[in-house]
Amino acid sequence: MKRILLASAFALAGISALHAQETGIRVHYAIPTIWADTQQKLADAFMAKHPDVKVMIDGPAEGYEDGVQRLLRESVAGTAPDVAYVGLNLWRVLEDRGLAQPVDGFIGDDPLSQGYTPALLSLGRYGDKQYALATSASTLVMYVNPVLVEKAGGSMDAFPDTFDGIIELAAKIDALGDTTDGVWISPHDWRYQSLLGSFGGRQMNEDESDITFDSPEGIEAAGLYQRFAKEAGMKSYSENDARQAFPAGTLGIMFESSSLQTRFTEGAGDKFELTVKPLPVATQDKAKVYFPTGGSAIVMLAKDEAKQKAAWEYMAFVTGPEGQKIIVENTGYAPANAKVVEDSSYLGAFYEKNPNARVAHSQIANYAGPWYAFPGAEGVAATDLVAASLVEVTEGADPEATIKDLAETLRGMLGMK
Repeated sequence: MKRILLASAFALAGISALHAQETGIRVHYAIPTIWADTQQKLADAFMAKHPDVKVMIDGPAEGYEDGVQRLLRESVAGTAPDVAYVGLNLWRVLEDRGLAQPVDGFIGDDPLSQGYTPALLSLGRYGDKQYALATSASTLVMYVNPVLVEKAGGSMDAFPDTFDGIIELAAKIDALGDTTDGVWISPHDWRYQSLLGSFGGRQMNEDESDITFDSPEGIEAAGLYQRFAKEAGMKSYSENDARQAFPAGTLGIMFESSSLQTRFTEGAGDKFELTVKPLPVATQDKAKVYFPTGGSAIVMLAKDEAKQKAAWEYMAFVTGPEGQKIIVENTGYAPANAKVVEDSSYLGAFYEKNPNARVAHSQIANYAGPWYAFPGAEGVAATDLVAASLVEVTEGADPEATIKDLAETLRGMLGMK
């Protein structure tokens, strides 16, 4: 009996020791419509390989901007999570506040062997330090409903590759009936940056000392919003409404993140065969084309040494080949690790079944660059002003005057003058 009791005591002591060694990390993320299921799959797969680390997922923020504002509030209250997924354009806000911790010491001297190419590292590097690692990459593409295109007299074989042609076709789709809309794009900083890059423009100059989107290219890009509304009947959908309308079959052309491909394909079902088309290139000089890479980056907020070690193990997993495979297969994002692209054992079968994915991934390979982030503590507020100005232009405000006024406002807000 004593032996049994002693054995039980030792077993309980072993269990207690195991739990004592377990490290818990809190993970923040945003956009549950894209990420909820994937975050749980990542956590489960990671914990299966690292039973000594428990991943606790915070309730999600609705968007990346909301998420960063929440992280700033939590940092003041001392309740910030250990790692956070943030928009590729927003990690600089956390770096500027001293919250994002450099991870150079964890990566080591040979990042390329881990699949972190210089281009991928550039998405999370500032100065001479690595503050973030890309976890997913996306680009602005056109989602097209071939059924509505053909009803409007168009053809997928001769689908237009200019904005003029897109607007003309969208107007014909819009004219099909009251329940059918031709085109939609969100009044959002990243979408605007993508249109700007199509014309060969840039958001800021190289050293980020001045705004440059008040150029002819920037004005023409903003003017597209008004043309979509006036010439093609674009409605003032909310983002959620538009993301429901397209797979429902009532919206012909949608300019949206390639990350939504899986969701839209499933939503369209057998109603129509979703087709992805690349964003038109508006400038004659293709060397000037610049499509900002959307998606997310992961940052380390933990400062405790044990937490940092566990946080890095998690970060290395989700940005490594196994984690990237989970992200690509479940979200539609392009991978942010070279190994998963080079080794067909990871995604070869996926590409065979998902030829639409190649459109976005090729566009990223040809034209991708960092998503411009307005510097300083007012960076998030600046993106909100961009969105508000695009709404004004869509509703009829003069594009040139609105964009020039916006640029001057941001120069003052960001301390550029």
